[in-house]
Amino acid sequence: MEKLKYQTDRSWVEINLDALENNVQEISKLLRSRKQIMAVVKADAYGHGAIKISQELEKLGIDCFAVATIDEAMILRQNHIHGDILILGFTAPHLAPLLLKYHLIQTVIDYDYGQQLNAMQLPLQIHIKIDSGMHRLGADYHDLTHIRRLFELPYLHVEGVFSHLCVADSSKMEDIHFTKQQFLNFNQTIHQLQEFGYDVGKVHIQSSYGLLNYPDYHYDYARMGIALYGVQSSTDDYMKNHLNLQPVLSIQSHIACLHHYPAGSSLGYGRTYTLEKDSLIAVVPLGYADGLPRQLSQNQDVLVRGKKIPIVGRICMDQLMIDVTSLKDVQLNDIVTFIGHNHQQTIGIEELAKNAHTISNEILSRIGQRLPKVYIKKGNIINENTQTFLL
Repeated sequence: MEKLKYQTDRSWVEINLDALENNVQEISKLLRSRKQIMAVVKADAYGHGAIKISQELEKLGIDCFAVATIDEAMILRQNHIHGDILILGFTAPHLAPLLLKYHLIQTVIDYDYGQQLNAMQLPLQIHIKIDSGMHRLGADYHDLTHIRRLFELPYLHVEGVFSHLCVADSSKMEDIHFTKQQFLNFNQTIHQLQEFGYDVGKVHIQSSYGLLNYPDYHYDYARMGIALYGVQSSTDDYMKNHLNLQPVLSIQSHIACLHHYPAGSSLGYGRTYTLEKDSLIAVVPLGYADGLPRQLSQNQDVLVRGKKIPIVGRICMDQLMIDVTSLKDVQLNDIVTFIGHNHQQTIGIEELAKNAHTISNEILSRIGQRLPKVYIKKGNIINENTQTFLL
């Protein structure tokens, strides 16, 4: 597809919905049905735009979603998402009427919290979270007595039981052993509950790496987050199954101004960069307020006209500088690519994450709300959440 070009007052995010569909198809190869995908759309669908992503996923047959907060869930309902929505995080008990009003499923992490929700005397749908070894949230898998008591609370309707794997992305033997032990602990809890006659509902423990690296374990759902968006959390992550996943998101900007500076000139805050020769410096209207980590100052390249160009000086709140001296015929408004394709060259978000000493998930979830999102399907813009675009 020939690259679409836009003009904006600043920078923008492109969301490739064809790549999203491809990823659903690829992930489905490891499942009996795409109905087993629980799409994790918390943090604005990892920066991709939760409303539009969820709408597209429903069209692709996905009917279960996971979010972190009740606010995220309500936004989906208010924008006509009809599938089940599981809130993975805490919801204050006094908000229980909203859980009921919007037909939301609440995660219950222990008996004390279950009692608080039950005291609201409203019929609530819940999934019970089991701590199978991560030791963050959830009822301890050993504590079957309190887990069973959750099933007895009259106002709470248990529709699922789940857990979370903490090192499913590791190839270390001790981590593989630990992950398999988590599966064993979880399965043991499920079987014991069933032996006591409880209907455990939908069962799930695999997230992205749990499915990619342990596909032989079969449950009702696999919670797909980072893999759904076609990237790895880190280049160091272990992936047993290398599916043909495609990055859904790219970040683009353009050159806003060009200046010639003589050798010896210092650039930006703190005068941290000094030119060794006469140079042509471009200013790009993207900064850390847009989600670009400040740690990438003088530690990351961008793409301009298909060539890698270094960031120089400190990244500012709203803009940054790049050294385009090596480019011939560089012009104002030339496209600058931070993540994605540019003239047959690519920069992946994993590279930015590595240079910023973090993971892709963090960078994606920090993408600023002021960056307009442009949704592309079959080479055409199908929706944009801003009126600043001129085609």
